[in-house]
Amino acid sequence: MRKYLFITMCAFLSLWAGKVSAQRYLPGQTGLELRLGGVDDFGRNVRHLRGNFQIGLALSRYNRNRSRWVVGADYVKKHYAYKETAVPKEQFTAEAGCLFPFLSDRGRNLAHGGRTVFLPAGLSALAGYERVNRNGRLLYDGATLLHKGAFIYGFAPALEMEAFLTDRWAFLFNVRQRVFFGSSVGHFHTVVAVGLKYIID
Repeated sequence: MRKYLFITMCAFLSLWAGKVSAQRYLPGQTGLELRLGGVDDFGRNVRHLRGNFQIGLALSRYNRNRSRWVVGADYVKKHYAYKETAVPKEQFTAEAGCLFPFLSDRGRNLAHGGRTVFLPAGLSALAGYERVNRNGRLLYDGATLLHKGAFIYGFAPALEMEAFLTDRWAFLFNVRQRVFFGSSVGHFHTVVAVGLKYIID
């Protein structure tokens, strides 16, 4: 999974080699983001499963100080090996956070804001619901799960790369460390994701 994410990132990076002239990070600009990634070890410890994954949708808005507000929702699924099968854990979460660009390329057209690659970092607050084995307590062998569904809350520091492919499209690559309280199965999850952003206005 990591190899495929890396290949995808390299393929998209090759697209922003072209010339650009539209300004980036204008105050008030709004973008719609779609993200897809892997969670923790990407499920390699559970061979017969499709892996651990995350999918998210977010709305972002650029501010005057070049920061960016982000509001969105995520679905995360992770499996835990149990004998000959695996027990799934799902998280349905909402997030609200802010990212600040600390590094960017100089671009080819500074007079027109031709910066194309930005490296922002930030922090998000998270809240949502977690369920284990789809809230089923009884396993196939008669064992009973002690873990049950619960409301969870926490935060997620993030590091991101944002590469503008065109005036309105940007490629995203980010790493987030999701930290939760209230969870009965694992409080820390590392998410590595790629995504696309469309600038609405």
